[in-house]
Amino acid sequence: MAHDHDHGPTDYSRAFAFGVALNVGFVIVEAAYGIMAGSLALLADAGHNLSDVLGLLLAWGANYLVRRKSTERRTYGWRKSSILAALINAVILLVALGGIAWEAIQRFSAPVPVAGKTIIFVALVGVVINTATALLFFSGRKSDLNIRGAFLHMVADAGVSAGVVIAGVAILFTGMLWIDPAISLVITVIILFGTWSLFRDAFNMAMDAVPRDIDPEAVKAYLSSLPGITGVHDMHIWAMSTTETALTAHLIKPDSKDDDVLIEKASKELHGQFGIDHITLQWERHPSLNQCGDSCEIE
Repeated sequence: MAHDHDHGPTDYSRAFAFGVALNVGFVIVEAAYGIMAGSLALLADAGHNLSDVLGLLLAWGANYLVRRKSTERRTYGWRKSSILAALINAVILLVALGGIAWEAIQRFSAPVPVAGKTIIFVALVGVVINTATALLFFSGRKSDLNIRGAFLHMVADAGVSAGVVIAGVAILFTGMLWIDPAISLVITVIILFGTWSLFRDAFNMAMDAVPRDIDPEAVKAYLSSLPGITGVHDMHIWAMSTTETALTAHLIKPDSKDDDVLIEKASKELHGQFGIDHITLQWERHPSLNQCGDSCEIE
């Protein structure tokens, strides 16, 4: 049996601290102006920005926990906390979206006057704040679900704030009050796409499904192609955290020739080709040890 490990999730503590500070300040300002202007669009965006602050805090905490060392009791450390944070974040956002959409629908039948100039000013500030926050997570958006979630939410918020500016201009020049709840519904739809993707990926990770960017059949084909390997079974691939993937597999290899060399080769290539970091391979010298034969499922 052999193991290979590759640790080192990136520390984004400073980015999270700066991002949270920026967004907390903006939420307070936006909510205050939203109440004074009677704007559902501003209040909806402020509510979503508040949920983003909570999401940033959850992701920040998880980013810290995944770097804690493992113990005898917690042999995987706190790696799963990053997955749980992403999942909780997605659920909070989905609930918030439902509330925003319901309130917007109510406003269509009972429109409330809004101050277009106020909406424009506050939303423009939002474009700047959200864009600046998104840039803090730009470098890690492809390698960590938590960081990608933070980045996508901030980018979406910047786009939504730009949409609010458009709504404010339209109300200012046309006086059509239905534009405010309409833009609120647009906000919910835009955010829903990114949130659903985050929820789906986090849920699958929590259920130990094979990560979306890894083809299990390709991994099995690679292992089967290794010199001396006559069969592969009991292969499991799962996310240990939002940045680390693990694999265990039984490899049928009748002889013990070049075992160490093969382990080193497989570990490097599984990491290079598939991004799998934690690898445990077990040799089986006799095909009869494979009790389930070709009927074994990849998990």
